Amino acid sequence: MQDSKSGFAADLVIEASWVIPVEPYGSVLENHAVAITDGRIVALLPNDEMSRRCSSAKVCRLDSHVLVPGLINLHGHAAMTLLRGLADDLKLMDWLSNHIWPAENKHASAQFVYDGTLLACAEMLRGGVTCFNDMYFFPEMTARAALDAGMRAALGIILIEFPTAYASDAQDYLHKGLAMRDELKKESLLSFCMAPHAPYTVSDRSFEQILTLSEQLQIPINTHLHETHGEIRESLAKFGVRPLARLERLGILGPNFIAVHAVHLEPEEIALLARLGCSVAHCPSSNLKLASGIAPVDRMLSAGINIGIGTDGAASNNRLDVFCEMRLAALLAKTTSDNAETLPAHMALRMATLNAAQALGLERSVGSIQPGKSADLCAVNLDSIALSPCYDPASHLVYAAGREDVSDVWVAGRQLVGSGRLLHLDEGSIMRKAREWKSRIAGTM
Repeated sequence: MQDSKSGFAADLVIEASWVIPVEPYGSVLENHAVAITDGRIVALLPNDEMSRRCSSAKVCRLDSHVLVPGLINLHGHAAMTLLRGLADDLKLMDWLSNHIWPAENKHASAQFVYDGTLLACAEMLRGGVTCFNDMYFFPEMTARAALDAGMRAALGIILIEFPTAYASDAQDYLHKGLAMRDELKKESLLSFCMAPHAPYTVSDRSFEQILTLSEQLQIPINTHLHETHGEIRESLAKFGVRPLARLERLGILGPNFIAVHAVHLEPEEIALLARLGCSVAHCPSSNLKLASGIAPVDRMLSAGINIGIGTDGAASNNRLDVFCEMRLAALLAKTTSDNAETLPAHMALRMATLNAAQALGLERSVGSIQPGKSADLCAVNLDSIALSPCYDPASHLVYAAGREDVSDVWVAGRQLVGSGRLLHLDEGSIMRKAREWKSRIAGTM
Protein backbone atom coordinates (compact mmCIF):
# COMPACT_ATOMS: atom_id res chain seq x y z
CA MET A 1 0.00 0.00 0.00
CA GLN A 2 0.98 3.62 -0.38
CA ASP A 3 3.01 4.53 2.71
CA SER A 4 3.10 8.21 2.05
CA LYS A 5 0.12 10.49 2.59
CA SER A 6 0.98 12.45 -0.53
CA GLY A 7 -1.13 12.39 -3.65
CA PHE A 8 -0.47 10.19 -6.66
CA ALA A 9 -1.86 9.52 -10.10
CA ALA A 10 -3.32 6.31 -11.56
CA ASP A 11 -4.67 5.11 -14.88
CA LEU A 12 -7.71 3.50 -13.28
CA VAL A 13 -9.36 3.32 -9.87
CA ILE A 14 -11.87 0.55 -9.11
CA GLU A 15 -14.15 1.24 -6.15
CA ALA A 16 -16.02 -1.72 -4.69
CA SER A 17 -18.40 -2.41 -1.83
CA TRP A 18 -16.02 -5.13 -0.69
CA VAL A 19 -12.48 -6.14 -1.59
CA ILE A 20 -11.18 -9.57 -0.60
CA PRO A 21 -7.43 -9.32 -1.21
CA VAL A 22 -6.80 -13.01 -0.21
CA GLU A 23 -3.60 -11.93 1.49
CA PRO A 24 -3.77 -11.36 4.45
CA TYR A 25 -5.84 -14.50 4.77
CA GLY A 26 -9.45 -13.98 5.83
CA SER A 27 -9.53 -10.22 5.34
CA VAL A 28 -12.60 -8.49 3.90
CA LEU A 29 -12.27 -4.76 3.23
CA GLU A 30 -15.48 -2.73 3.00
CA ASN A 31 -15.74 0.26 0.67
CA HIS A 32 -12.21 0.02 -0.63
CA ALA A 33 -10.62 0.93 -3.92
CA VAL A 34 -7.79 -0.40 -6.06
CA ALA A 35 -5.59 1.99 -8.05
CA ILE A 36 -3.89 0.71 -11.20
CA THR A 37 -1.07 2.14 -13.28
CA ASP A 38 0.60 0.46 -16.26
CA GLY A 39 -1.32 -2.72 -15.55
CA ARG A 40 -0.13 -3.02 -11.95
CA ILE A 41 -1.78 -2.35 -8.61
CA VAL A 42 -0.28 0.75 -7.00
CA ALA A 43 -2.59 1.20 -4.01
CA LEU A 44 -5.39 -0.44 -2.04
CA LEU A 45 -7.14 2.14 0.15
CA PRO A 46 -10.53 3.05 1.61
CA ASN A 47 -12.71 4.75 -1.00
CA ASP A 48 -12.71 8.16 0.69
CA GLU A 49 -8.92 8.16 1.13
CA MET A 50 -8.41 7.03 -2.45
CA SER A 51 -10.63 9.84 -3.76
CA ARG A 52 -8.66 12.41 -1.70
CA ARG A 53 -5.20 11.26 -2.66
CA CYS A 54 -5.46 9.76 -6.12
CA SER A 55 -6.10 11.54 -9.39
CA SER A 56 -7.21 9.00 -11.92
CA ALA A 57 -7.92 9.08 -15.61
CA LYS A 58 -10.85 6.70 -15.06
CA VAL A 59 -12.94 5.57 -12.08
CA CYS A 60 -15.00 2.36 -12.13
CA ARG A 61 -17.61 2.28 -9.35
CA LEU A 62 -18.91 -1.15 -8.33
CA ASP A 63 -21.57 -0.29 -5.78
CA SER A 64 -22.87 -3.79 -5.10
CA HIS A 65 -19.83 -5.87 -5.93
CA VAL A 66 -17.03 -7.81 -4.32
CA LEU A 67 -13.63 -7.47 -5.96
CA VAL A 68 -11.28 -10.46 -5.78
CA PRO A 69 -8.10 -11.55 -7.54
CA GLY A 70 -8.67 -13.09 -10.93
CA LEU A 71 -9.32 -16.81 -10.54
CA ILE A 72 -6.62 -19.27 -11.64
CA ASN A 73 -7.52 -22.60 -13.21
CA LEU A 74 -4.61 -24.79 -12.12
CA HIS A 75 -5.26 -27.68 -14.49
CA GLY A 76 -6.99 -28.06 -17.81
CA HIS A 77 -6.86 -29.07 -21.43
CA ALA A 78 -8.38 -26.01 -23.06
CA ALA A 79 -8.63 -27.29 -26.62
CA MET A 80 -10.70 -30.25 -25.44
CA THR A 81 -13.60 -27.85 -24.99
CA LEU A 82 -14.45 -28.88 -28.55
CA LEU A 83 -15.04 -32.40 -27.16
CA ARG A 84 -17.46 -31.25 -24.47
CA GLY A 85 -20.14 -33.91 -23.97
CA LEU A 86 -18.50 -36.49 -26.24
CA ALA A 87 -18.70 -40.02 -24.78
CA ASP A 88 -20.01 -39.09 -21.35
CA ASP A 89 -20.73 -41.44 -18.45
CA LEU A 90 -17.78 -43.78 -19.01
CA LYS A 91 -14.83 -44.90 -16.88
CA LEU A 92 -11.59 -43.01 -17.39
CA MET A 93 -9.61 -45.54 -19.44
CA ASP A 94 -12.64 -46.55 -21.53
CA TRP A 95 -13.38 -42.86 -22.13
CA LEU A 96 -9.76 -42.12 -23.06
CA SER A 97 -8.80 -45.24 -25.02
CA ASN A 98 -11.97 -45.85 -26.95
CA HIS A 99 -13.35 -42.37 -27.52
CA ILE A 100 -11.18 -39.36 -26.69
CA TRP A 101 -7.83 -40.53 -28.04
CA PRO A 102 -9.39 -41.83 -31.31
CA ALA A 103 -11.18 -38.49 -31.78
CA GLU A 104 -7.94 -36.62 -31.13
CA ASN A 105 -6.04 -38.84 -33.56
CA LYS A 106 -8.52 -37.89 -36.27
CA HIS A 107 -9.02 -34.21 -35.50
CA ALA A 108 -6.33 -32.74 -33.26
CA SER A 109 -4.46 -30.13 -35.26
CA ALA A 110 -3.11 -26.64 -34.87
CA GLN A 111 -6.45 -25.15 -35.92
CA PHE A 112 -8.39 -27.48 -33.60
CA VAL A 113 -6.25 -26.31 -30.68
CA TYR A 114 -6.58 -22.62 -31.53
CA ASP A 115 -10.35 -22.74 -31.99
CA GLY A 116 -10.93 -24.94 -28.93
CA THR A 117 -8.70 -22.81 -26.73
CA LEU A 118 -10.34 -19.57 -27.83
CA LEU A 119 -13.71 -21.10 -26.94
CA ALA A 120 -12.30 -22.11 -23.55
CA CYS A 121 -10.83 -18.65 -22.96
CA ALA A 122 -14.19 -17.02 -23.67
CA GLU A 123 -15.90 -19.36 -21.21
CA MET A 124 -13.27 -18.90 -18.53
CA LEU A 125 -13.10 -15.12 -18.82
CA ARG A 126 -16.85 -14.81 -18.41
CA GLY A 127 -16.45 -16.92 -15.27
CA GLY A 128 -13.79 -14.70 -13.72
CA VAL A 129 -10.76 -16.84 -14.67
CA THR A 130 -7.77 -14.73 -15.68
CA CYS A 131 -5.07 -17.42 -15.81
CA PHE A 132 -5.04 -21.10 -16.73
CA ASN A 133 -2.48 -23.89 -16.69
CA ASP A 134 -2.76 -25.98 -19.83
CA MET A 135 -1.56 -29.40 -20.90
CA TYR A 136 -2.19 -30.23 -24.54
CA PHE A 137 -0.74 -30.68 -28.00
CA PHE A 138 0.27 -27.72 -30.20
CA PRO A 139 0.87 -25.45 -27.17
CA GLU A 140 2.02 -22.66 -29.48
CA MET A 141 -1.60 -22.44 -30.67
CA THR A 142 -2.85 -22.44 -27.09
CA ALA A 143 -0.51 -19.49 -26.56
CA ARG A 144 -1.81 -17.67 -29.62
CA ALA A 145 -5.42 -18.09 -28.50
CA ALA A 146 -4.67 -16.99 -24.94
CA LEU A 147 -2.85 -13.89 -26.19
CA ASP A 148 -5.68 -13.08 -28.60
CA ALA A 149 -8.08 -13.36 -25.66
CA GLY A 150 -5.82 -11.25 -23.42
CA MET A 151 -5.54 -14.02 -20.83
CA ARG A 152 -2.62 -15.21 -18.77
CA ALA A 153 -1.58 -18.83 -19.47
CA ALA A 154 0.94 -21.34 -18.18
CA LEU A 155 1.78 -23.51 -21.19
CA GLY A 156 2.63 -27.15 -20.72
CA ILE A 157 5.60 -28.62 -22.59
CA ILE A 158 3.75 -31.86 -23.05
CA LEU A 159 5.37 -35.27 -23.33
CA ILE A 160 3.80 -38.64 -23.99
CA GLU A 161 5.58 -41.68 -25.35
CA PHE A 162 3.29 -42.49 -28.25
CA PRO A 163 2.99 -40.53 -31.53
CA THR A 164 0.22 -38.03 -32.21
CA ALA A 165 -0.51 -35.47 -34.89
CA TYR A 166 1.69 -33.09 -32.89
CA ALA A 167 4.86 -35.15 -32.39
CA SER A 168 6.36 -38.52 -33.28
CA ASP A 169 8.17 -39.53 -30.07
CA ALA A 170 9.37 -38.23 -26.69
CA GLN A 171 12.29 -36.30 -28.14
CA ASP A 172 10.08 -34.68 -30.73
CA TYR A 173 7.63 -33.53 -28.03
CA LEU A 174 10.48 -31.97 -26.06
CA HIS A 175 12.09 -30.39 -29.12
CA LYS A 176 8.85 -28.75 -30.21
CA GLY A 177 7.86 -27.69 -26.69
CA LEU A 178 11.22 -26.10 -25.97
CA ALA A 179 11.18 -24.30 -29.31
CA MET A 180 7.75 -22.94 -28.39
CA ARG A 181 9.09 -21.68 -25.07
CA ASP A 182 12.11 -20.05 -26.70
CA GLU A 183 9.86 -18.23 -29.14
CA LEU A 184 7.34 -17.01 -26.56
CA LYS A 185 9.32 -16.57 -23.34
CA LYS A 186 9.31 -12.76 -23.60
CA GLU A 187 5.49 -12.59 -23.63
CA SER A 188 4.53 -11.14 -20.25
CA LEU A 189 1.23 -13.04 -20.04
CA LEU A 190 2.82 -16.43 -20.66
CA SER A 191 4.72 -18.82 -18.42
CA PHE A 192 5.67 -22.47 -18.87
CA CYS A 193 5.54 -25.89 -17.22
CA MET A 194 6.99 -29.26 -18.00
CA ALA A 195 3.93 -31.42 -18.62
CA PRO A 196 4.60 -35.18 -18.76
CA HIS A 197 1.14 -36.64 -19.24
CA ALA A 198 1.19 -39.34 -16.54
CA PRO A 199 3.48 -42.03 -15.09
CA TYR A 200 1.67 -44.66 -17.14
CA THR A 201 2.42 -42.86 -20.41
CA VAL A 202 5.95 -41.54 -19.70
CA SER A 203 9.17 -43.55 -19.29
CA ASP A 204 11.81 -43.20 -16.59
CA ARG A 205 14.26 -41.84 -19.15
CA SER A 206 11.82 -39.13 -20.21
CA PHE A 207 11.08 -38.19 -16.61
CA GLU A 208 14.81 -37.81 -16.00
CA GLN A 209 15.10 -35.46 -18.98
CA ILE A 210 12.10 -33.49 -17.75
CA LEU A 211 13.67 -33.08 -14.31
CA THR A 212 16.87 -31.74 -15.82
CA LEU A 213 14.97 -29.27 -17.99
CA SER A 214 12.78 -28.16 -15.10
CA GLU A 215 15.86 -27.40 -13.02
CA GLN A 216 17.64 -25.64 -15.88
CA LEU A 217 14.65 -23.52 -16.89
CA GLN A 218 13.31 -23.10 -13.33
CA ILE A 219 9.77 -24.06 -14.31
CA PRO A 220 7.30 -26.41 -12.58
CA ILE A 221 6.51 -30.01 -13.48
CA ASN A 222 2.86 -31.08 -13.50
CA THR A 223 1.53 -34.53 -14.24
CA HIS A 224 -1.61 -36.59 -13.73
CA LEU A 225 -0.93 -38.71 -10.65
CA HIS A 226 -2.83 -41.27 -8.57
CA GLU A 227 -6.03 -40.46 -10.42
CA THR A 228 -7.37 -44.03 -10.46
CA HIS A 229 -6.87 -47.36 -8.72
CA GLY A 230 -6.06 -48.88 -12.12
CA GLU A 231 -3.11 -46.54 -12.60
CA ILE A 232 -1.70 -47.64 -9.23
CA ARG A 233 -2.22 -51.36 -9.93
CA GLU A 234 -0.47 -51.00 -13.29
CA SER A 235 2.52 -49.27 -11.70
CA LEU A 236 2.83 -51.96 -9.02
CA ALA A 237 2.80 -54.65 -11.69
CA LYS A 238 5.29 -52.92 -13.99
CA PHE A 239 7.62 -51.08 -11.59
CA GLY A 240 7.02 -52.78 -8.25
CA VAL A 241 6.05 -49.48 -6.60
CA ARG A 242 3.17 -47.02 -6.61
CA PRO A 243 3.50 -44.09 -9.07
CA LEU A 244 4.37 -41.55 -6.38
CA ALA A 245 7.18 -43.74 -5.05
CA ARG A 246 8.49 -44.13 -8.58
CA LEU A 247 8.57 -40.36 -9.08
CA GLU A 248 10.29 -39.91 -5.72
CA ARG A 249 12.92 -42.45 -6.77
CA LEU A 250 13.49 -40.45 -9.96
CA GLY A 251 13.92 -37.20 -8.01
CA ILE A 252 10.85 -35.57 -9.56
CA LEU A 253 9.15 -34.52 -6.31
CA GLY A 254 9.87 -31.13 -4.81
CA PRO A 255 8.57 -27.55 -4.51
CA ASN A 256 8.26 -27.29 -8.30
CA PHE A 257 6.08 -30.39 -8.61
CA ILE A 258 2.30 -30.29 -9.08
CA ALA A 259 0.42 -33.56 -8.60
CA VAL A 260 -2.73 -33.34 -10.70
CA HIS A 261 -5.77 -35.10 -9.18
CA ALA A 262 -3.94 -36.94 -6.33
CA VAL A 263 -7.11 -38.87 -5.52
CA HIS A 264 -5.70 -42.07 -4.04
CA LEU A 265 -3.07 -41.29 -1.42
CA GLU A 266 -1.95 -43.27 1.59
CA PRO A 267 -1.12 -41.37 4.80
CA GLU A 268 2.61 -41.78 4.23
CA GLU A 269 2.22 -40.41 0.68
CA ILE A 270 0.47 -37.32 1.99
CA ALA A 271 3.32 -36.86 4.46
CA LEU A 272 5.83 -37.27 1.63
CA LEU A 273 4.17 -34.62 -0.56
CA ALA A 274 4.06 -32.25 2.42
CA ARG A 275 7.68 -32.88 3.43
CA LEU A 276 8.96 -32.25 -0.08
CA GLY A 277 6.87 -29.10 -0.59
CA CYS A 278 4.81 -30.39 -3.51
CA SER A 279 1.56 -28.83 -4.70
CA VAL A 280 -1.69 -30.51 -5.74
CA ALA A 281 -4.16 -29.52 -8.46
CA HIS A 282 -7.56 -30.56 -7.12
CA CYS A 283 -10.20 -31.24 -9.81
CA PRO A 284 -13.29 -32.33 -7.87
CA SER A 285 -15.89 -32.33 -10.67
CA SER A 286 -13.76 -34.34 -13.08
CA ASN A 287 -12.82 -36.79 -10.32
CA LEU A 288 -16.49 -37.38 -9.56
CA LYS A 289 -17.74 -37.52 -13.15
CA LEU A 290 -15.15 -40.14 -14.13
CA ALA A 291 -15.75 -41.97 -10.83
CA SER A 292 -12.06 -41.68 -10.05
CA GLY A 293 -12.80 -40.92 -6.41
CA ILE A 294 -12.66 -38.10 -3.86
CA ALA A 295 -9.26 -36.66 -3.10
CA PRO A 296 -8.36 -36.53 0.64
CA VAL A 297 -8.21 -32.73 0.62
CA ASP A 298 -8.92 -32.41 4.33
CA ARG A 299 -5.89 -34.56 5.21
CA MET A 300 -3.70 -32.80 2.66
CA LEU A 301 -4.62 -29.40 4.05
CA SER A 302 -3.95 -30.60 7.59
CA ALA A 303 -0.51 -31.74 6.43
CA GLY A 304 0.21 -28.29 5.01
CA ILE A 305 0.18 -29.19 1.31
CA ASN A 306 -0.40 -26.31 -1.08
CA ILE A 307 -3.61 -27.11 -3.01
CA GLY A 308 -5.00 -25.23 -5.98
CA ILE A 309 -8.24 -25.69 -7.92
CA GLY A 310 -8.52 -27.00 -11.46
CA THR A 311 -11.40 -27.84 -13.75
CA ASP A 312 -9.63 -30.44 -15.91
CA GLY A 313 -10.88 -30.34 -19.52
CA ALA A 314 -14.45 -29.65 -20.57
CA ALA A 315 -14.55 -33.16 -22.01
CA SER A 316 -14.46 -34.63 -18.50
CA ASN A 317 -16.13 -31.91 -16.45
CA ASN A 318 -18.09 -30.47 -18.62
CA ARG A 319 -17.69 -26.87 -17.41
CA LEU A 320 -14.69 -24.63 -17.05
CA ASP A 321 -16.29 -23.15 -13.97
CA VAL A 322 -14.00 -22.40 -11.05
CA PHE A 323 -16.90 -21.12 -8.91
CA CYS A 324 -18.47 -24.58 -9.18
CA GLU A 325 -15.14 -26.20 -8.28
CA MET A 326 -14.66 -24.00 -5.20
CA ARG A 327 -18.10 -24.90 -3.86
CA LEU A 328 -17.72 -28.60 -4.59
CA ALA A 329 -14.23 -28.72 -3.07
CA ALA A 330 -15.48 -27.13 0.15
CA LEU A 331 -18.51 -29.40 0.43
CA LEU A 332 -16.60 -32.61 -0.30
CA ALA A 333 -13.90 -31.76 2.22
CA LYS A 334 -16.48 -31.16 4.92
CA THR A 335 -18.21 -34.45 4.18
CA THR A 336 -15.08 -36.59 4.04
CA SER A 337 -13.70 -35.09 7.24
CA ASP A 338 -17.06 -35.14 9.04
CA ASN A 339 -16.28 -31.58 10.07
CA ALA A 340 -18.16 -28.51 8.85
CA GLU A 341 -15.17 -26.31 9.69
CA THR A 342 -12.95 -28.01 7.11
CA LEU A 343 -12.03 -25.93 4.04
CA PRO A 344 -13.87 -22.68 4.88
CA ALA A 345 -14.85 -20.18 2.20
CA HIS A 346 -11.69 -18.09 2.50
CA MET A 347 -9.55 -21.19 1.97
CA ALA A 348 -11.58 -22.22 -1.09
CA LEU A 349 -11.01 -18.77 -2.57
CA ARG A 350 -7.30 -18.94 -1.73
CA MET A 351 -7.07 -22.32 -3.48
CA ALA A 352 -8.55 -20.73 -6.61
CA THR A 353 -6.16 -17.76 -6.50
CA LEU A 354 -2.97 -17.47 -4.47
CA ASN A 355 -2.41 -21.19 -3.87
CA ALA A 356 -2.67 -21.85 -7.60
CA ALA A 357 -0.32 -18.96 -8.31
CA GLN A 358 2.18 -20.41 -5.83
CA ALA A 359 2.04 -23.81 -7.52
CA LEU A 360 2.89 -22.17 -10.85
CA GLY A 361 5.64 -20.00 -9.37
CA LEU A 362 3.61 -16.86 -10.10
CA GLU A 363 2.78 -15.77 -6.55
CA ARG A 364 4.93 -12.64 -6.82
CA SER A 365 2.85 -11.43 -9.77
CA VAL A 366 -0.73 -12.64 -9.31
CA GLY A 367 -3.08 -14.39 -6.90
CA SER A 368 -3.80 -11.58 -4.44
CA ILE A 369 -4.68 -7.89 -4.50
CA GLN A 370 -1.51 -6.20 -3.34
CA PRO A 371 0.47 -3.19 -4.56
CA GLY A 372 3.13 -4.24 -7.01
CA LYS A 373 1.19 -7.20 -8.39
CA SER A 374 -0.47 -7.38 -11.76
CA ALA A 375 -4.00 -6.04 -11.88
CA ASP A 376 -5.68 -9.39 -12.60
CA LEU A 377 -9.08 -8.81 -11.03
CA CYS A 378 -12.60 -10.21 -10.97
CA ALA A 379 -15.73 -8.35 -9.84
CA VAL A 380 -18.82 -10.27 -8.76
CA ASN A 381 -22.19 -8.52 -8.51
CA LEU A 382 -24.02 -9.56 -5.34
CA ASP A 383 -27.13 -7.47 -6.08
CA SER A 384 -29.65 -10.15 -6.98
CA ILE A 385 -32.54 -12.06 -5.44
CA ALA A 386 -30.45 -15.23 -5.18
CA LEU A 387 -27.66 -13.40 -3.34
CA SER A 388 -29.72 -11.33 -0.89
CA PRO A 389 -29.06 -10.56 1.87
CA CYS A 390 -25.27 -10.61 2.10
CA TYR A 391 -23.74 -11.02 5.55
CA ASP A 392 -20.40 -12.38 4.37
CA PRO A 393 -19.20 -11.79 0.78
CA ALA A 394 -16.58 -14.56 1.03
CA SER A 395 -19.26 -17.06 1.95
CA HIS A 396 -21.43 -15.82 -0.90
CA LEU A 397 -18.62 -16.28 -3.43
CA VAL A 398 -18.18 -19.94 -2.55
CA TYR A 399 -21.66 -21.11 -1.54
CA ALA A 400 -24.17 -18.86 -3.31
CA ALA A 401 -22.72 -16.97 -6.26
CA GLY A 402 -21.91 -18.47 -9.64
CA ARG A 403 -19.95 -17.54 -12.71
CA GLU A 404 -23.08 -15.88 -14.09
CA ASP A 405 -22.65 -13.22 -11.39
CA VAL A 406 -19.23 -12.15 -12.68
CA SER A 407 -19.63 -8.64 -14.05
CA ASP A 408 -16.14 -7.36 -14.83
CA VAL A 409 -12.71 -8.89 -15.40
CA TRP A 410 -9.29 -7.30 -15.88
CA VAL A 411 -5.97 -8.89 -16.84
CA ALA A 412 -2.89 -6.74 -16.33
CA GLY A 413 -5.21 -3.75 -16.01
CA ARG A 414 -6.93 -4.36 -19.34
CA GLN A 415 -10.68 -4.85 -19.02
CA LEU A 416 -11.76 -7.99 -20.86
CA VAL A 417 -15.29 -8.39 -19.44
CA GLY A 418 -17.65 -5.51 -18.74
CA SER A 419 -21.20 -5.82 -17.43
CA GLY A 420 -21.01 -9.56 -18.06
CA ARG A 421 -20.01 -9.20 -21.73
CA LEU A 422 -16.77 -10.08 -23.47
CA LEU A 423 -15.27 -6.83 -24.71
CA HIS A 424 -12.58 -8.05 -27.09
CA LEU A 425 -13.77 -11.40 -28.40
CA ASP A 426 -16.44 -12.13 -31.01
CA GLU A 427 -18.75 -14.62 -29.29
CA GLY A 428 -20.73 -15.27 -32.45
CA SER A 429 -17.64 -16.21 -34.44
CA ILE A 430 -16.34 -18.45 -31.64
CA MET A 431 -19.65 -20.31 -31.42
CA ARG A 432 -19.85 -20.75 -35.20
CA LYS A 433 -16.42 -22.36 -35.16
CA ALA A 434 -17.53 -24.67 -32.33
CA ARG A 435 -20.57 -25.78 -34.32
CA GLU A 436 -18.41 -26.45 -37.38
CA TRP A 437 -16.09 -28.65 -35.33
CA LYS A 438 -19.03 -30.48 -33.80
CA SER A 439 -20.36 -31.36 -37.25
CA ARG A 440 -16.93 -32.52 -38.38
CA ILE A 441 -16.23 -34.64 -35.28
CA ALA A 442 -19.71 -36.15 -35.03
CA GLY A 443 -19.55 -37.16 -38.68
CA THR A 444 -16.52 -39.37 -38.06
CA MET A 445 -17.61 -41.12 -34.87
